[in-house]
Amino acid sequence: MENPARTAAYHALIEERRRALRKDLTRILPPGTMLTWEVGCGHGHFLAAYAQAHPDRLCVGIDIIGERIERAVRKRDRARLGNLHFLQADARLFLEEFPSSASLAEIFVLYPDPWPKLRHHKHRLIQPDFLNAAAARARNGCHLHFRTDYQPYYESAVLTFEEHPRWRLIRADWPFEFETVFQQRAESYHSLTAELRS
Repeated sequence: MENPARTAAYHALIEERRRALRKDLTRILPPGTMLTWEVGCGHGHFLAAYAQAHPDRLCVGIDIIGERIERAVRKRDRARLGNLHFLQADARLFLEEFPSSASLAEIFVLYPDPWPKLRHHKHRLIQPDFLNAAAARARNGCHLHFRTDYQPYYESAVLTFEEHPRWRLIRADWPFEFETVFQQRAESYHSLTAELRS
């Protein structure tokens, strides 16, 4: 049975997050911006290293856990990286609030939660609805780089990209290698790159 008070509180919380995200994106993304986006940036190790190596690129990392974002921001500030921003946000909400005057040039999805149980597969990030939303905000030729240490998720992602009308898998060298904590722990991992069709 639905609890009206709880439902109203949830919708109010989402609307508050939406307004804050809209304000942050307006502040950090001037019109015409093309950015590198990391979904699930954790403590920001990978994207901080990437931003330092690519000072000409604007980079934004998001994570749903506030403590991770706080640590990532401290890392950015210590390194004095003016081209790097971290925001607490859900990927779908981020894309919904992403301004039409900006575009995604490159996307990294590194070691996302594999949701291994069959009944939880619907929670995996690499799904047609996410790829549709990302495509709507990406420039032509945008590359999406995906890496996982869970073979069944990799196989599922390959199939999802192969069946998607807006993305195609390509053979490409991994654009920036930096060993994350997850990668250090992984016995092996699998990577793919997909390109947005023009």
